Amino acid sequence: MKNVFTDIPDNLKDEQVQTLLQTDDFHVERIVSHGHCSPEGFWYDQEENEWVIVLKGSAGLRFGDQDGIFVLNPGDYLHIDRHRKHRVEWTDPGQNTIWLAVHYKDP
Repeated sequence: MKNVFTDIPDNLKDEQVQTLLQTDDFHVERIVSHGHCSPEGFWYDQEENEWVIVLKGSAGLRFGDQDGIFVLNPGDYLHIDRHRKHRVEWTDPGQNTIWLAVHYKDP
């Protein structure tokens, strides 16, 4: 048994991404951020769909096809269709933001 809230380094220089479960059709990641964000001008454009939930902390996501920033707090989740451009504008600089992300192919 493992716990998504443990085994986190005290000082996160880089965002930590850890695969928790993987099959041919999907994979589950734990992402730990601490004030991290996407590089200036960078947009994710993923081959797979993604369902993501914030378990701890907070973050702001921006989508290429919409104005404004979606703020996610603990318990907030959303679905991101494959090839929908998005970026992380900010994560809480005062604490770890722990995400759970499920990436999957179209059925």
